[in-house]
Amino acid sequence: MTADNSDVRRNGKSTQDPEEAIHAVIFDWAGTMVDFGSRAPMAVFVDVFQRYGVSISVDEARGPMGMPKWNHIRTLLAQPRIAAAWEDARGTPADDAAADRIYETFVPANRDVAANYADLIPGVADVVADLRRRGIAIGSTTGYTRDILERVIPVAAAQGYTPDCSVCAEETREGRPGPLMIYRCLEELAAYPAWHCVKVDDTRPGISEGLLAGCWTVGVSLSGNGVGLSLEEIGETDAAAVEVLNARSRKELQEAGAHYVIDTVADLPACLEAIRVRLMHGERP
Repeated sequence: MTADNSDVRRNGKSTQDPEEAIHAVIFDWAGTMVDFGSRAPMAVFVDVFQRYGVSISVDEARGPMGMPKWNHIRTLLAQPRIAAAWEDARGTPADDAAADRIYETFVPANRDVAANYADLIPGVADVVADLRRRGIAIGSTTGYTRDILERVIPVAAAQGYTPDCSVCAEETREGRPGPLMIYRCLEELAAYPAWHCVKVDDTRPGISEGLLAGCWTVGVSLSGNGVGLSLEEIGETDAAAVEVLNARSRKELQEAGAHYVIDTVADLPACLEAIRVRLMHGERP
């Protein structure tokens, strides 16, 4: 966990009118702020399972995205096809011990490539600068472990994004979809009440995290896990096909309970203004 909020917060107050202020925005990382298409973990999941003699598809690997990585692996192993493939290949149950073995291989493999997938998503730096100008604190939560995230932070910082606080899944008693990482962020940022804060994420568990914390939630459909295409791949794909994928992604985030769904973080300012107006009228998430 990291925090440096001395220039952002003063005694829990925003520089805005407190009756309508947004005190903090809590962002996810991959697929939301960096790594368009949330590509970094996917190839690693596929490769690591293959090392143990189990073939999984990218679509299968994407299913539990947003969860802490051990839980992600355990969820994959609970799928009947993958469980049977593991037992055939290894001769042992697809249980917690199996998840431990895969996790121990996954973390260093993901750490080694994470920095290669840390380009900011277009528009992120401008949105961050606007939040700074408005005195809104910036936090982050992630399914990454701390040693993986530490490879990403300096690359993002060089491009203009350094959150005031970052909390990783293993730093709380429970990760997503539970709200504890957000609670830790809000404590570090002295940002309260939760209904004056916003969670932005590209996955169902991340939206659930925000809802359970009592925050407004904004889903990110195009740049994240739901579409799963890099910027280059989007440019090479028929626009109608991309829209089909994006519509499916939007629907998933809406069904998860997101108050708003946008294509990318570049579209966030309009949502924040809408939330500000709703707060001014006494609404809560």
